[in-house]
Amino acid sequence: MNRAFAAALLALATGLAAVPARAGLFNDDEARARIDQLRKEMDDVAQRTDVAAKNQIDFANQVEALKAEIATLRGQIEVVANDLDSAQKRQKDFYVDLDTRLRKLEPAVGEAKADAPKTDPVAETRDYEAALTTLKGAKYKEALAAFQAFIKTYPGSTLLPSANYWAASCYYQLKDYAHAAELFGLLAATWPDDAKAPDALLGAANAQLEGGDVKTCRRTLETLIAKYPASNAAASAKARLKSLPAAKKKK
Repeated sequence: MNRAFAAALLALATGLAAVPARAGLFNDDEARARIDQLRKEMDDVAQRTDVAAKNQIDFANQVEALKAEIATLRGQIEVVANDLDSAQKRQKDFYVDLDTRLRKLEPAVGEAKADAPKTDPVAETRDYEAALTTLKGAKYKEALAAFQAFIKTYPGSTLLPSANYWAASCYYQLKDYAHAAELFGLLAATWPDDAKAPDALLGAANAQLEGGDVKTCRRTLETLIAKYPASNAAASAKARLKSLPAAKKKK
């Protein structure tokens, strides 16, 4: 029970008990007036007690509501953070898996160019992996520089098709579609039998489309389908052709 309310009840009881003893000091009207005053004071205390109790309940409800809202927001943050981590992991896994599968299809041993200097195979592999790791980290500008340095340093490497492919991919991610299309096309023309050649043509077509050259994009897709009809890239090219704007008929 509220202390103020208890005090009021005590005061009222004391006042009532004192009335007979003090009958000789004041008349009935005065006693009634005193009783009414005490009742008003008691009602006032009771009313303030009710208000305080209600405010306390409202405050407690607000605190619980805020706790629930915070818990919900924390859950949403955890979900978003988990989705982001999963997306980044899938992207890294994609690069690693794609490069691993394509490298298995490349010749295990390649003939270096006659005028190419001998290189340290350990350093060659190290530099290539370092450039690929930079690409996986979405540092496209730095990765492009690393692959360009690799191409220049190891002109006889069997990894040249892959290095050119990833360099072109960096150009594409940097929205330099002209250079991306050029380098993808160079790869397909220089190493037509390489496992990356079909994907390079598809990459060139995508870059041409992004650059607004729909006509050249269509021609590249048709070349891809004709040269590598059984490839996965050709299947993607067929779907892309259907989505391209219809060619204008000559009058």
